[in-house]
Amino acid sequence: MTEPKTEPSTGELLGQLSSQTSRLIRDELRLAQKEMQESAKHAGVGAGLAGAAGLLAVLGLATLIAGAVAALSLVLPVWAAAVIVAVVLFAAAGIAALVGKKQVEKVPPPAAVSVDSVKTDIAELKGARHGSTA
Repeated sequence: MTEPKTEPSTGELLGQLSSQTSRLIRDELRLAQKEMQESAKHAGVGAGLAGAAGLLAVLGLATLIAGAVAALSLVLPVWAAAVIVAVVLFAAAGIAALVGKKQVEKVPPPAAVSVDSVKTDIAELKGARHGSTA
């Protein structure tokens, strides 16, 4: 003869819910941690490869510059070809520096922007306060 199954009490059900919820949360946190580790690993590899690509690009540019010197050395002495290429590079660097300086001069100081914003807010609050008392 089998005994009839009794339904769990509300307290037992709440206890099961609590323990299962705790286990679910712990499992989700472990999963999130593993996903973050994987993401960090991929980000690190990506950053390393981006750095390598940048280095290779600089080496490629240096090779092109050497090629320009070699090409000019076919019609001029090597020293003259090197000086001409160097002057062109310095001129390009100077132009880039001037354009960059003009762009930087257009940026207002952060404190001035914040102070102006606070002054505007205070003026609006004073206007609203005076408007409500009128």
